[in-house]
Amino acid sequence: MRLKNVKGASDVIEASKYVIENPSDYKGKFKDLFNNDNPIHVEIGMGKGQFIIGMAKAYPNVNFIGIEMYDSVIVRAVQKQDEEELPNLKLIKFDATNINDIFEHEIDVLYLNFSDPWPKKRHTHRRLTSDRFLKRYDSIFKSEKVIVQKTDNRKLFEFSLKSFTDYGYRIEDLSLNLHEDEYFNVETEYEMRFSNMGYPIYMVKVTK
Repeated sequence: MRLKNVKGASDVIEASKYVIENPSDYKGKFKDLFNNDNPIHVEIGMGKGQFIIGMAKAYPNVNFIGIEMYDSVIVRAVQKQDEEELPNLKLIKFDATNINDIFEHEIDVLYLNFSDPWPKKRHTHRRLTSDRFLKRYDSIFKSEKVIVQKTDNRKLFEFSLKSFTDYGYRIEDLSLNLHEDEYFNVETEYEMRFSNMGYPIYMVKVTK
């Protein structure tokens, strides 16, 4: 997917008080940044922020961190958060490949929403649910490991289920058509688009 350049995006990102400029400085002590002991939930690849902002509104007693690596995408989330001013939401511009550099035994839940499926076999290790990434996630969780995934991609979903269970995760909840099942659900931008096109949305929650 080719991303459009957004003029002035870097300036908007740098000026926001909700963007953590040096996240590695808070490794192991993000609770100090929020100034409370509330659970911390992280979304990798938050896009324009619709999901993470919606979750922060719905759960004011949970701290949320949204991660996105592209200026032209995260800037939209930054603009929304600058308007909302939600005290329990912080944003990080970062490549999640190096997630171990910024978190250490402090995350309660990890969200993987509509991640790049990397369909070619040679790119399997780039999928955020591959064992390569699952190993990296081990050290970010506080205690119990909880991952929630949503996707419209059936093959990625099937791959993920096998990857999770092979790595020792237990399936706690699963939906093969999320919008037809009775779940509280905050949609992402992609989710709305795919659902409106008639695609089923797959969801799984796993724990370890």
